Amino acid sequence: MIETHAHIYSDDFAQDREEMLARAWEAGVKQIWMPNCDSGTIDAMMQLANAYPGKCLPMIGLHPTYVKEDFEKELLIMEEWLGKYPFIAVGEIGMDLFWDVTFKAQQEEAFLYQCKLARQHHLWIDIHSRNAFWETVDLIEKFGDPELNGIFHCFTGTLDEANKAIDLGFKLGIGGVATFKNGGLDKVIPFVDLENLVLETDAPYLAPVPYRGKRNEVAYIDLVAQRVADLKQLSKQEVIEVTSQNAQNLLRKK
Repeated sequence: MIETHAHIYSDDFAQDREEMLARAWEAGVKQIWMPNCDSGTIDAMMQLANAYPGKCLPMIGLHPTYVKEDFEKELLIMEEWLGKYPFIAVGEIGMDLFWDVTFKAQQEEAFLYQCKLARQHHLWIDIHSRNAFWETVDLIEKFGDPELNGIFHCFTGTLDEANKAIDLGFKLGIGGVATFKNGGLDKVIPFVDLENLVLETDAPYLAPVPYRGKRNEVAYIDLVAQRVADLKQLSKQEVIEVTSQNAQNLLRKK
């Protein structure tokens, strides 16, 4: 399995990070892709990338909820890092209108700028869009580059939204919400080709059932794979093989 989105550098794992990673490898996880948040998370993320070369792969980007007054300074730091390390993607970037809309205009500017950086470096983007799917779509269409692609991380939208994301050339990142009774993905996943899905946990957040409400960890991606298999009436092994190939295809487009 390829875990396409996990914050394993988080302080939530400070006490047992090595054990958590051991459980992930034991569960069959081959790679963990790490999204960045802001300049404050880079060092911890890069320590893991250096400790586990080829297994813990970093992205670089400014997360929308970290876009504040100093966002331009933060973007320059991201740009500088892009020039000196072979990141797999620009992320996580996007729009978040759930917590606070104070910096909505700055979020839009930061997203478009980071899309430009991604294309300059021939990278895909890892999108965070909370309460902002269509606003994010509008920005992608405004950017207007058909070669821009990537993942809508933690996809929890409708079938119409899923089809729109796919039409734009993006994969859907499916995580623990797929296991929630009222998560809504039971009305989406059965109708979306497996070739358009990748697996993630977003650890330490959004743990799947039966761990909902507790700390999430990478090994729980196995539960996500099983849920997708159940919804699509396929074997878990087929889900793992196809979604892992989908993820690998993103890396090969560099």
